[in-house]
Amino acid sequence: MISPQITSKRFISIASLSILMMGSVLMACQSSTKVNQPVKNTFVQCKSPRPEICTEQYLPVCANKDTGIRCVKAPCPSEEKVTYPNACSACADSKVYGYLPGGACQ
Repeated sequence: MISPQITSKRFISIASLSILMMGSVLMACQSSTKVNQPVKNTFVQCKSPRPEICTEQYLPVCANKDTGIRCVKAPCPSEEKVTYPNACSACADSKVYGYLPGGACQ
């Protein structure tokens, strides 16, 4: 028969091992998401097809949006910088060319 003390030590060992494994998996997930994120101050062009549904994350981007203004004489502001709550929301707007990740427009 196994004593209660040995059983509790096994449980603690298994629980500790499980926690360590979960921690290493979480760290691996976090490091892989950092690799896939665009570098700050690098222009990212929106790709087709454009997103139709976006999550409500707040990771602001500064997007270049077409104003629709076309003129013959300068200055002619044919695009403007607009802050969107995230990259998906920016690219969901068909008038946006692309964005700069890493914060609001200045």
